[in-house]
Amino acid sequence: MDPLSLAVGAALVGVGFVCGRVGRRRARSGAKALTARCGCGHDLALHDRETGKCHAEISRKGVHGLREWVGCQCRRYNGPTPLEDVFAPPILPPNS
Repeated sequence: MDPLSLAVGAALVGVGFVCGRVGRRRARSGAKALTARCGCGHDLALHDRETGKCHAEISRKGVHGLREWVGCQCRRYNGPTPLEDVFAPPILPPNS
């Protein structure tokens, strides 16, 4: 075993380690972009199916610099259409 072979082997291990760390970070950040969201930034689960009103709460600056929680002002879900509504629309009439 000569010192040149050991240095080349150590360099290959180091490059593999760095590529593995960078590759994992890219894969994690790509998974966040796949979630379907409305224009207000909330999921379909926070919107009412019949009226479309958003039930989420957001924090805003209130009186004297204090934070207060208020309801989201979104009136209708405008995100991607769920697959269940495309392939299997509801059979029963809405409850009204």
